Amino acid sequence: MSVSPIRVTVWGENVHEQRDASVKEIYPDGMHGAIANGIAKHLGEDVVVRTATLQEPEHGLTAEVLAQTDVLTWWGHAAHGEVSDEVVDRVHEAVLGGMGILVLHSGHFSKIFRKLMGTTCSLDWRSENDREMVWTVAPDHPIAAGVPNPIVIPAQEMYGEYFDIPQPDELVFISSFTGGEVFRSGCAYRRGRGRVFYFSPGDQEYPVYHHPDIQRVLSNAVTWAAPTGTERITPFVSRRPTGWYDSGESLPTADPRLAQS
Repeated sequence: MSVSPIRVTVWGENVHEQRDASVKEIYPDGMHGAIANGIAKHLGEDVVVRTATLQEPEHGLTAEVLAQTDVLTWWGHAAHGEVSDEVVDRVHEAVLGGMGILVLHSGHFSKIFRKLMGTTCSLDWRSENDREMVWTVAPDHPIAAGVPNPIVIPAQEMYGEYFDIPQPDELVFISSFTGGEVFRSGCAYRRGRGRVFYFSPGDQEYPVYHHPDIQRVLSNAVTWAAPTGTERITPFVSRRPTGWYDSGESLPTADPRLAQS
C-alpha cells in the first residue's frame, strides 16, 4: 500500500502559457494548474497537490520540496536546456531513492527523462489536428483501471514510432493517429527504487489535460508511482566480509536490496 495522502508536485515549464495567447486561452491557470486540478479532483483526500515551475528559484524543486514529494509530474517543451543540471541530478537521485515520476508529452526530451532512459528519446511528430486513439494493451494494469478502451482525443499532436526508448518494463497504452501512425504512449519503468511512467497525450495547443479520461490516467499513475514506504533510500554498495553469513549476520530489513517493487 502506498503512503497516504500521496504528496504530489506538479512541475510545469510554464513558458507557452505566458508567451502564446492560444495556449493561455486553453490553460488560463497553466498546464500545471490543469494537471494539478485533475489529479486533485479524481483522488480527493488521498492526495496533497502542489505546483512548481521553471521560473521559481531552483525551478521550485529544492531539496526540501523533493523530500516532501512522493510523486513528481513533469511537463516541458520549449526550455529543456534552461533546466539546471544540479536540479536534474537532484530529481534523478530522488527517483532512484523511491520517488515516483510521471513524464508527460514533450517531456520525452527533458534532461531528467533522457537521464533516466539513457537514450535519445527521439520520435516522429506532426501537429495537424490528428485524432488520437489511446488503446489499452495491459487491461489489468492499475494505471488502466476505469479507463475506456480506447480513449478518443479529437485533436492532438501526432507522436509516432520509432520512439528511441528502452523496452518498457510494462507497456500500458499504444496510440494510433489519423495518418495511420502508432506510438507507445504509456510506458512504465522502474529505476532504482522509483517508478517512472511516460504518458504522451498533452500538447500545449490542445485541451488534452481537461479531458476526464486523461485526468483519470494521470491520477491512476500517481497512485501506482507512489512509494510504498515512507523512507527514501538510494541503493548503495555494501562490503561484506568473508564468512559474514556463517557468523549469523543478516541483512537489515531497511537494506534497499530487499525492497520489493
